[in-house]
Order: sequence, then C-alpha cells, then structure tokens
Amino acid sequence: MAILDVRTRSGYLFLAVMLGHVILISAQVNSRSGVSLLESVTFGVFSEVQRGSSSGFSSVRNVWSRYVGLRHVEAENASLKRELDDVKIQLQERRALADRAKGLQALLDLRDRSNLQTMAAEIIASSSSPDFRTMTIDKGTGYGLRPDMAVIAPAGVVGRVVIPTLRSSKVQMLVDRNAAVGALIERSRAQGVAMGSGDPRLRLEYVSETADVVVGDLVVTSGIDGIFPKGFTIGSIDAVEKSGPSYKRITIKPAVDFSSLEEVLVVLTPTPIHQAEGGRE
Repeated sequence: MAILDVRTRSGYLFLAVMLGHVILISAQVNSRSGVSLLESVTFGVFSEVQRGSSSGFSSVRNVWSRYVGLRHVEAENASLKRELDDVKIQLQERRALADRAKGLQALLDLRDRSNLQTMAAEIIASSSSPDFRTMTIDKGTGYGLRPDMAVIAPAGVVGRVVIPTLRSSKVQMLVDRNAAVGALIERSRAQGVAMGSGDPRLRLEYVSETADVVVGDLVVTSGIDGIFPKGFTIGSIDAVEKSGPSYKRITIKPAVDFSSLEEVLVVLTPTPIHQAEGGRE
C-alpha cells in the first residue's frame, strides 16, 4: 500500500510538472497576433464566461422590462376603465336631465294651452296598494293648494288633491277604486261617469241606452263634477258590451301612464261651479 501511495503521489507530481511546463511554454509562445498563447486561451475562457453572464443579465433585464411594462399597461387600463365609468355616469345624468327637461317643457306647453292658473309639482312618493291608488306631490297649502283641486299631466287627467299639508299633498289618482269624474264622449257628446276600480282600466257608468259609444272614442271631462275643468282627456273607449238595449260594460283605457309620471300640474283656477258657490257665500 505504501508503494502504491508513493506511485500515486509521483504521478500527480509528474502531471503538475508537465502542466507547469505547458503553461510556461504557452506564456512564451506567441500567436500570430503577437499575444502570448496563454493570454489568448485565458481571454477566450473569460470572454465565454462574460458572454454567458451578459446573456443571463440581458434575459433578466428583458423579463424585468416586460414586467414593468405590463404593470404600467395594467395601471393605464385601470385608469381608462375609471374614466369610461365616469363618462357613462355623466351620460346617464345628461339623459336623465334631458328627459326631465322634456317633461317640464310638456307641462309648460300644457299650461300655456289651458289658460288656467296652475302650479307645477313633483311626485315624491306613490302608494303600492292596488286598491288605493294615490301619490304624494311636493306642494301643499303653503303654495295655495286646497282639497278637490284637479291634477293634470300633458297626456290627460291624473286625479285630485285629497289631503293637502303645508309642504306636500296626497293625490287620489283616477284609477283609485273610489275615484270618479264626469265624462263626455267627444264624438257623440254622450255623457256618463268614469269610475276607478283599482285596475289599470276605468269603468264608464250611467250611460244612456241610446248613447252612441264605440271602441276608440275619445273620452274627456264634462266639467259637471265641479272639480275637473271641461275638455281634458280622460282616455279612450277600450271595450263595449251590451245586454239587449242597455250597456252592460264600458271600459276606458286611461290616457295617462300613471307608472311613469314624474311631474304634474295642479289646477288652481276654480271651476265654474266652485266660482258660483263662492259668489253665493
């Protein structure tokens, strides 16, 4: 074993001496460019190491640049999304203002056509009960409102004031089961009473057997009830049923879409009947 160790150490020593000779010779031998062979080899090895390191750093730098770029794009997209949401909200607000302006313009046109003293009011609440159809408006006795004042809209008759307070009033709509208004068939001048039933349709009652009533006839206020001025639209005849010479059932489709009302006009001008009563007092 000792002899083997000596031989192994001698072999390593011999290799070391030979490697040293090669390095010395390489240091003394010049390449064609005048640079020593050892320097050329060393430079080649280190240049490859540098090339690998540079490639690695370039890859890391490119990945980092892409990450930073993606983060910037993500932030920019989030900002653009917020701006788009703001624009959508502004468009909705402008559309709502435009719709409101149209409604107010229609009310102004109605007021100018009617030659009546009126008060514009906004609907602030409505009853959800199907039997008692009422709404609350933002005007009351402080603005001159009194019970039994007519409430109208550009499309036609809405109802009447039933409970006014200082700053608001409850309005009974025509479709309320207890509502009634004197009615007149515009074409034939036949008269009757339009009555609410809690349903979307009105009933036309107390019509003469000889009256001329057909589907599609326009129904307007007759003015005999002393509440609603004469000639305002109630609706149109929707169905006519007869039992012998008598009318069994006549229904009216209201001209007003009560579910979409936002503003109304309260008629402050007394009807001729109320004016006469005031004169007698």
